[in-house]
Amino acid sequence: MAATAGIALKQTIGMGVGLAGNPFLGQSLKLPSVNGVGKGKGVHVNPAGLAVVRAGGYEEELVKTAKKIASPGRGILAIDESNATCGKRLDSIGLENTETNRQAFRQLLITTPGLGEYISGAILFEETLYQSTLDGKKFVDVLVDQNIVPGIKVDKGLVPLPGSNNESWCQGLDGLASRSAAYYKQGARFAKWRTVVSIPNGPSELAVTEAAWGLARYAAISQDNGLVPIVEPEILLDGDHTINRTQEVAEKVWAKVFYFLAENNVLFEGILLKPSMVIPGADAKERATPEQVAEYTLKVLKRRVPPAVPGIMFLSGGQSEVEATLNLNAMNQSPNPWHVSFSYARALQNSVLKAWKGQPENIEAAQKALLSRAKANSLAQLGKYSAEGEAEEAKAGLFVKGYTY
Repeated sequence: MAATAGIALKQTIGMGVGLAGNPFLGQSLKLPSVNGVGKGKGVHVNPAGLAVVRAGGYEEELVKTAKKIASPGRGILAIDESNATCGKRLDSIGLENTETNRQAFRQLLITTPGLGEYISGAILFEETLYQSTLDGKKFVDVLVDQNIVPGIKVDKGLVPLPGSNNESWCQGLDGLASRSAAYYKQGARFAKWRTVVSIPNGPSELAVTEAAWGLARYAAISQDNGLVPIVEPEILLDGDHTINRTQEVAEKVWAKVFYFLAENNVLFEGILLKPSMVIPGADAKERATPEQVAEYTLKVLKRRVPPAVPGIMFLSGGQSEVEATLNLNAMNQSPNPWHVSFSYARALQNSVLKAWKGQPENIEAAQKALLSRAKANSLAQLGKYSAEGEAEEAKAGLFVKGYTY
């Protein structure tokens, strides 16, 4: 593996398919001289004398978009579940998994009045990016009118990683540049790529390296096409490991991610990090308090994440709605070098589904439930949240073993 990692450090050409099958590894790319390159191209010359164009001319826009998403009191609503996973959500309230029902649920979410006060970005699935409301208004326009930045999930999901300890790698680099250009044209301004690391299965050096390299290649391609990349290295909750073990793995994973981001000339000011919080495994005997989660998570962030990164948008990862909000609140009790916020799916949607039940007459109640959860997390981002008065349902765990979407 050491030899493979060494090869990966060289600049490579082509889109490739990650370390798990990249035919271009080891080929250096000679770029043109910097003469005549337009303003904002982010060109610099590295020690080897190679001119590198960063962010494909979108540098200023990327920084502006990232800062807008990482704005005070706001976070991200993740509604990028695949059709199959969205179907499971709909099935929980007795609805059939059809495009019409998926469209109805997502329309309910993004048309919630006042949502933009607490939500700065919405991650969409490809189907949703191209959908419109029943009265013909494009979903992306609905979001923009709410001052919410439209985003898009661009990875193609997890597949087995050959040569590993039953681990996974994320596919989707093939054709990513052309897809990203099309998403930008449709109105998306940021992207998301999720890969995972499993503690019970190692994690092996191969799996960690593949995860970090894939995220770095995706980030470079996204920026080159005008999309702010959300870098999501999720450390799965599965297992009975302690919070100390999670910290150990998080430090290793985040260090390698940022190493490869730098090797791929990714503009740190134009990305957002979407990590999992440093918490014990779902089956661990000892649970952690919000204060402990904040202490461990911020410790790893300060050791591994450059302050140039505008925002840390945590995933909920199967925590209950209240738990995810309490932990976020604890992390914002003192100033941080970054905007520390949320990018939640289940921890924002669960109460909404239960309130809606697929009935048109319940839309208003469901939207109020979404607004309530969004406001709670907005307060947590500001360090002003209190769980007093929260319903018992909101305290129920949402962890699903081996969760995929």
